[in-house]
Amino acid sequence: MAREQVLTTETHSPEHEHEHEHEHEHEHEHDEGYSGPATLTVAGTPVEVRVRVEAHTEPHDGQLHWFGRVDRNEELSALLGGKAADVLVVTPRGRAEGRIGDVDLWDRYRLTGVGTPPFPLDEPPAPDTD
Repeated sequence: MAREQVLTTETHSPEHEHEHEHEHEHEHEHDEGYSGPATLTVAGTPVEVRVRVEAHTEPHDGQLHWFGRVDRNEELSALLGGKAADVLVVTPRGRAEGRIGDVDLWDRYRLTGVGTPPFPLDEPPAPDTD
C-alpha cells in the first residue's frame, strides 16, 4: 500500500503551491488535507486510487467543503468514461460521500464534497487557562 501524507498549513510546502492554484480562487488560512491511498466506490464498484484532498470552511455559506484530484487511473477512467457520478471516498483515516467528475487534460478526476471529509481534521488548540 502506498504511503499516506497528512497535509496541514505547516506541511503544505510552497513548491507545490502552483499545482493547486487553479483548484480554488484564493487561499484559506485553515486549509487541511490528505494525500495518499483511497478506495473510491462508484455505482457499487470499488477502485483503488491515490488522492490529494483538501478541506476548508467557505465563508459564503459557513460549511466545510472538501475537494481535490484523483491521480490518473485507467480503471476509474474506464468506469466513468469522463462523466460525473456520486462517489464514496474511503481512506485509511475516514470516509465521506461526494461527487466525482470534471476530468482534466491529464485524465485526473476532481472530487468534491460538503461536510465531514474523508480524513480527520486537526483539533484546534486548547484555550490557555492561566
